[in-house]
Amino acid sequence: MAARTIAKPSIAIIGAGIGGLAAAASLIRLGFKVELYEQATQFAPIGAGIQLTANAMKAFRGLGLVDVLRGNGFVPAAFHSREWDTAKVTNVLIMGQSLEQRYGVPDLMIHRARLHAALAALTPSACIHFGKKLVAIEQHGSHATLAFADGTGVEAQLVIGADGIHSAVRETLFGSGQPRFTGRVAYRATYPAARIDDAAIDERAKWWGPDRHVVHYFTTAGRNEIYFIAVTPEPKFQVESWSMRGDKDMLLAAFAGFHPRVRAVLAAAPEVRKWALVERDPMPSWGQDRIVLLGDACHPMMPYMAQGAASAVEDAVVLARCLAGVAGDNISAALARYAASRKQRTARMQLTSRENNWLRQKTDTDWVYEYDAWNVQLD
Repeated sequence: MAARTIAKPSIAIIGAGIGGLAAAASLIRLGFKVELYEQATQFAPIGAGIQLTANAMKAFRGLGLVDVLRGNGFVPAAFHSREWDTAKVTNVLIMGQSLEQRYGVPDLMIHRARLHAALAALTPSACIHFGKKLVAIEQHGSHATLAFADGTGVEAQLVIGADGIHSAVRETLFGSGQPRFTGRVAYRATYPAARIDDAAIDERAKWWGPDRHVVHYFTTAGRNEIYFIAVTPEPKFQVESWSMRGDKDMLLAAFAGFHPRVRAVLAAAPEVRKWALVERDPMPSWGQDRIVLLGDACHPMMPYMAQGAASAVEDAVVLARCLAGVAGDNISAALARYAASRKQRTARMQLTSRENNWLRQKTDTDWVYEYDAWNVQLD
């Protein structure tokens, strides 16, 4: 007797950021057909760096992206934690070949746009639909109906909300509760390293002040591009936008007492962007029936551990694995297994990130970096 073929559910992913693209790529790799709906009218480069720690790289290894990312990113030899004014080293994380031998993959820094492009290339362009701002979802037993602001609509047996901290999918399920402003803002910039004498600049470092800090690193193998993020209290600022232009003079004033070496990194930026840092507490539920959330839509976290995108990519892989071999009438059980397999880890990441002590002193990184989303035992 021929083996029975399981009809795979139709899947709609809302949001084509890193989490949404990783979900699409993981599902496609396991034989699913997906459609991605993105509210932007096109992909636009976001001028920010991103740290891809070993757990993220293991997820990307399963998508065949390690060599691509290695060729487009930078692998530091070490990460230094330094006191803000004296430059005294409080911790060193040895990276490079040593870290790769320990965890099986490199830990690298890259421009976010290059990561996004590598992920987007794994999904057929015909499956990515732009200008699709979600306005409503209705569930009808075996499927859900999605309505977009342009007047169009689609049906799917499964809806994945990968649409960020202000998720429209989350709002549909659980109401419009706003994220909490932390009272802190982040300035960031990516610029040619030729603008600064990089001879004395750490390849990757964090400078710890009493209530503010700066992280900087190179984002290309040739060390010709540098990125920084500088976080400081500004309790009256609440504009949350990745593209808002910041006041460079305000940035330099906020870090006036910092060591000359890190102030040189800040001063060399031709311009800076600025956004408010907001967060949510761990959520008790990640979905209902045939709708589920991933990434910032269900567990947004502060950027202090470099695990926001990494945890979203982990979600994507685990969700795809839970759905593998599942027929349309068993979706709810698969989604419950996904949430059960991920909630404890992501909650720990959220709360650890909030503390902002990661790698300041000698730190156990194994619980984060050893995780392999493609092979971890599922609940």
